[in-house]
Amino acid sequence: MDNISTIILAGSLIVIMLGMGLTLRGSDFKRIFRYPKAIFIGLSNQLLLLPIIGFGVTLFFPMQPEIAIGVMILAACPGGPTSNLISHLAKADLALSVTLTAFSSLITILTIPFIVNFALEYYLGVGQVVELNVLSTIIQIFVIVVIPIATGMLVRKYRPHFADKMAKPVRIASGAVLGLIIVGLVIKERTNFVSYFEQAGVAALVLNVITMVLGYFSAKLFGLSKEAARSISIESGIQNGTLAITIAVVLLHNASFAIVPAVYSLLMFLTGGVIIYLFNRKAT
Repeated sequence: MDNISTIILAGSLIVIMLGMGLTLRGSDFKRIFRYPKAIFIGLSNQLLLLPIIGFGVTLFFPMQPEIAIGVMILAACPGGPTSNLISHLAKADLALSVTLTAFSSLITILTIPFIVNFALEYYLGVGQVVELNVLSTIIQIFVIVVIPIATGMLVRKYRPHFADKMAKPVRIASGAVLGLIIVGLVIKERTNFVSYFEQAGVAALVLNVITMVLGYFSAKLFGLSKEAARSISIESGIQNGTLAITIAVVLLHNASFAIVPAVYSLLMFLTGGVIIYLFNRKAT
């Protein structure tokens, strides 16, 4: 992608993160003291289990290095606003979902550079590796994730009515921008897209389904409520695809790395719909 497209993508993610901040309060971060077990299990799934499963998927399925790196970039990312929406519709513990999204968004600023650097070196080899500067990456992710979230939270604190009014339009705009980004990636990689999609589609679907299933049963194993288990399932399996695309295009300057996150961003609405249906059926 050219420089203008890169700027638009980064700006879009900033808007999405600002929208997420509009839904957060300072009290969301205090829940770790009230529900430490649920937070610990949820974050363990996202920060540890998800990258391990992602790595296993790349080893189990034959795929090109670009696709494998895309899987690992996606697995390194936190949950996103979509996971909160799905949690709400699936009658899960929305407060837990929001808290996990907030904490994982902050913590993965530190973990993403190391996981992505590992993927670049492992799949491309030392001779071809594209070095991702850890400090620079942390700063850039901080700018496009933390600052917009903090700004949104400040707006919500001091202008709550405005925050409530803007939350829905920002969410709709975010979805529209994500759709345009995916279309742009398809056009950019049109010569390789069919080949990439065959590999990326299976990998993205397997990663999504396995992490949601394990997230749910790991929560139940530790005696959490069904609502908490649903939230952890969704947070474990629904990742911030826009952030993954931004890392691939803006930080690594390689649109082919963004194919998996793009495909995943489409598939997660399908699997999210299935989850909503199954959890609502159980609730009746």
